[in-house]
Amino acid sequence: MWMTSMRTSRDLITVAPMAGAPASLTVMMNCLTMRLFLQPAAAARLKERCAVTRRELAVRLGAPHVSQIRQSCDTKVQQFMKAARNGTKDGLEKTKLAMIRKVSFLQRKDSTGEGKDDAGYMDVSVCELKHPPPQLCPMPEGLNSQQIVRRLILSSIVQSESSYLDSLKRILLVSHILPQEYQKPLLEPQNWILNLKKVRQIFYRVQEIHQCHSMFQIALASRVAEWDHSEKIGDLFVASFSKSMVLNVYSDYINNFTNAMALIKKACMSKPAFLDFLKKKQASSPDRITLYGLMVKPIQRFPQFILLLQDMLKNTPKSHADRLPLQLALTELETLAEKLNEQKRVADQEAEIQQLAHSMGDRNFNKLLNPEQRLLIQCELLTEIVYGDKGQVLKSKERKVFLLNDTLICANINLKGPPDISSLVPVGPKYTMKWCAPLLQTQVVEVGRDSLQSRNSVVIGRRHSSTSSTTGKVFLGPPRLYQELEELQHDLAVVEEVSLLVGTLHGTYQNLNTTVSQDWCLALQRLIRLKEEEIQNANKCRLRLSVPGKPDKSGRPVSIMVVFNTPSPLSKISWVNRLHLAKIAQKQENTPGWECAEDDGKTKAPLSFPLLTCKLPVFSPRTHTLKLEAALHSPSQSSLLGFCTASTSLPQGYLWVAGGGGISNHGQVEIFSLNRATPRLVKTVPLRAPVLCLEYVKEWCPSTEEEAEKTQSAVKIGNIICVGLQDGSIHVYSSVDTAVQCLLTLVNPDSCPVVCLKHSLSFLFAGLASGKVAVYQRKTGERLWDMDSCRLVSLGSEPVCSLLTIEDAVWASCANQVTVIQGSSLHTQSFEAHSDPSCNVSHMVRSGGGVWMAFTQGSSIHLFHTETLEPLQEVNISTRTTHLTPGQVCVSSLLICQGLLWVGTSQGIILTFPVPTLEGIPKITGKGMTSLNAHCGPVDFLVPASSTLASDLLRRDSILNTSEEGVNGEGGAGRGGKVDVGGDEGGQRLEQSSYSQHSGGSPQREQTPKRLLLQYRLHSTCQLPGKLLTAQPEQGNLRAPPDSLEHSPEDGSIYEVSEDPDVWVRGRPMEWGKDGEARRSKVTSTAIFSGGRGYRRIGQIASADTCSDSTENTLLVWQTPLTLSQ
Repeated sequence: MWMTSMRTSRDLITVAPMAGAPASLTVMMNCLTMRLFLQPAAAARLKERCAVTRRELAVRLGAPHVSQIRQSCDTKVQQFMKAARNGTKDGLEKTKLAMIRKVSFLQRKDSTGEGKDDAGYMDVSVCELKHPPPQLCPMPEGLNSQQIVRRLILSSIVQSESSYLDSLKRILLVSHILPQEYQKPLLEPQNWILNLKKVRQIFYRVQEIHQCHSMFQIALASRVAEWDHSEKIGDLFVASFSKSMVLNVYSDYINNFTNAMALIKKACMSKPAFLDFLKKKQASSPDRITLYGLMVKPIQRFPQFILLLQDMLKNTPKSHADRLPLQLALTELETLAEKLNEQKRVADQEAEIQQLAHSMGDRNFNKLLNPEQRLLIQCELLTEIVYGDKGQVLKSKERKVFLLNDTLICANINLKGPPDISSLVPVGPKYTMKWCAPLLQTQVVEVGRDSLQSRNSVVIGRRHSSTSSTTGKVFLGPPRLYQELEELQHDLAVVEEVSLLVGTLHGTYQNLNTTVSQDWCLALQRLIRLKEEEIQNANKCRLRLSVPGKPDKSGRPVSIMVVFNTPSPLSKISWVNRLHLAKIAQKQENTPGWECAEDDGKTKAPLSFPLLTCKLPVFSPRTHTLKLEAALHSPSQSSLLGFCTASTSLPQGYLWVAGGGGISNHGQVEIFSLNRATPRLVKTVPLRAPVLCLEYVKEWCPSTEEEAEKTQSAVKIGNIICVGLQDGSIHVYSSVDTAVQCLLTLVNPDSCPVVCLKHSLSFLFAGLASGKVAVYQRKTGERLWDMDSCRLVSLGSEPVCSLLTIEDAVWASCANQVTVIQGSSLHTQSFEAHSDPSCNVSHMVRSGGGVWMAFTQGSSIHLFHTETLEPLQEVNISTRTTHLTPGQVCVSSLLICQGLLWVGTSQGIILTFPVPTLEGIPKITGKGMTSLNAHCGPVDFLVPASSTLASDLLRRDSILNTSEEGVNGEGGAGRGGKVDVGGDEGGQRLEQSSYSQHSGGSPQREQTPKRLLLQYRLHSTCQLPGKLLTAQPEQGNLRAPPDSLEHSPEDGSIYEVSEDPDVWVRGRPMEWGKDGEARRSKVTSTAIFSGGRGYRRIGQIASADTCSDSTENTLLVWQTPLTLSQ
């Protein structure tokens, strides 16, 4: 009992011996403890000591000390959270690195880099026994041609995917059979050639990409097994590649690709064992493909899918169940590919800027450019040419030219690394800056237009002086051609004087008269045009820039002329166009020009959005009461534009702007010329009634031989423009330049106002205010419509607001209904576009397999399928920007152009949404952009203007060579096709009838001397009165018969006559594609015109630069960079 009470006492102290202490020590300590408890004085002292210890602990753990510990912990937690936030932008791996780098109390658990990246991706191991690869069963009998083609395309998809997975396996060693593995041997301890962290950085996200496509192959195998029953594959692509995981892993891979290539290059240079490893792997592979060739395949994968699905869609009937899924699959893949391409472009540009900054030194680069000036627009390897005093080429060297948003940099190139590395991985160069120039002070100088040589500046060509000549004249181009041109011009002036003197002769001579002298002048003029075109062709790849230099001793500014050779004419066109648009991007209205309400904080490229080029008034101030109604672009190529001017001007042709109303209730059409950088008013056409709509009709080309025979007797009228008036008439005008001639007037039986116009191959549709559609048909063998063929299709009581042509049918909107009218049968099918009867369909635009519709009320736009008429998407535009007032805005205009859906609103604000451009469904998948340049009233119309640059601008071959090839029958004319016919057009391409050869084929011609062959019609002098003026004795046998058109040797003619003297033939070689069609690269120029009242700048204080008269009709012109297509 005593021992129990003592053990439960609060003041009992138990002495615990150390582990492993001897038993005697334990007994001794126990005895000592019992003695303390047996002595009361000792127990009292022990109690007092415990109380003191308690008080000391309370002081040490006081409130200030506890708060200090808590504050320290909070600081560490904040550091931890900040590091996590900074890292999660690009995945868990960066989060780990950020936490380790920025938080001092965290330690790396895996210092060897053996930790596995587990960013939410499941490791999929596919067993070929459980999941065999897809394989098509034998083709059944009774299939039609489209079904057979679809099976072949499906087989190509299966083979392509299998090959792609094999390439990924060769990188990762998923299959133990393949000997060409890369990642696993580098991770093995006995093969530690590289640091394991670098190995994982090189092959970052390859494992996850392989997992995505392994799952896709499993689903593909099941779909292939049941192909003969379902024949559906589009929904499989939608389900497999519409997930965010696919976009994330591919985005990470593409963003890391440049870094991975840099790591491989550095490792090859610093570690010979790694270089030998890559060489051995390449040598052991059956296809000899490098690691770079394997790793670039994920970047090329989705474009391959798109091409295969496009072929599948072309061979899928409209009634097939797989058609809409295929279109949706194309939409998903195109959207995914566009996002990845944009990320690749941004990553490449950032890598170029980083390489330039690293080469120059970060401190020097930061002094030269601030972060806002480091937006790369274009960079390319060009060849700088240095000329001597007489125009001879003294030096040429490759330079890397960088076009930033407001700076132009020229750098020297220093390629580092052994030459054998370039065959395994691209070797990046090292740059040293040669010169840097402000963009606004840099000008492109076109040949023959040296307007920079003004009185206030001095132009110096970059040249080496090899002689003491001080003529001061520098030829920047082929000097021989310029010298020959000057000689021809001198000879022409002399011959013109001689022609005047010949006219004063009193005698009559057969070969010395005014007719012959005119022949001389015409021939020399042709030679001058030929020489000018030859100079122009020689300068198609020569980029001349005037950059500012240091002022001279007198203080005058000095401009240095720098000449570069571009790889192709297309490259020069691109440089001239980008330099022009980069300057426009520096204007106040384009800094910034667009705003995104859902901005992700990333800096956008300067030319990624349409640029506001200019704004100009429409209609005179006296007719400001006229209302803008419609506009259209009438394309027309000008042969007078130079190479650089054609690259920077608006789409060539004419812009027709129409309106009407006002006090006098009349109409007016203004025609603007677009052959310059700014539209210019060239003609005004008054009309008796207000204009409500316009329609451009391209010249009809017969598709069959029977139609061609019927139209041979018809008068050729070219392209035409139809103008719909309020009085119910339709005026048909010719669109040949500005020669406005009314060819036909159509009137509907009810004389109702013509609200809208559309045309198809054989019909002209007119939407009337009475709710009817008037249909006019072409006459048989005629190019215009028959006035007596008008048929009316009644749709309802509301006006027909919009028409849309889709193949041989037309969509017509009346109230909230849309009616599909079929071609010649006029069979109709209607569907409801909006559930609210008060919401009338006001606008319809089509792209791919969808039609976007806008309504007179509300701010929503709806997307419908063109074949099933099903609604696919609805977007409320008022929620996509903060500048629109919800509930008080509606859509006033609609347009789809260059992958953008343009939406004009009743508040004058314009929005754009990215949409796919292929045959898929034009769903809105990206973020909407709001233009900060707006009208003061509703946007009355949005009109595109597009034109293709002449194909001769893209040709680099010399005229001398092509002329000889044409003579020898080896040019384009020898193929029996169309040839390029020159002449007054100065290098512009014209299509004329082919050069006629003998019926038995092209005969072998005798070799002619290498010289210019001028084939031109000559006036024969043998029929002229008078004697033959010659220094040789008369020989009768040399005289030509009276009925001969040939010249005798004594004519003194400087010409050579061809079999067909009516044309000046120059055959040119061309590339031939399928079905004998010539392949031509097309460079397209595009601009967008918006019309409305006034101009204002959103979000800025009103001033003369940011706003204009709100009652003045104004055009806003947007321009986009040139695009290349086949």
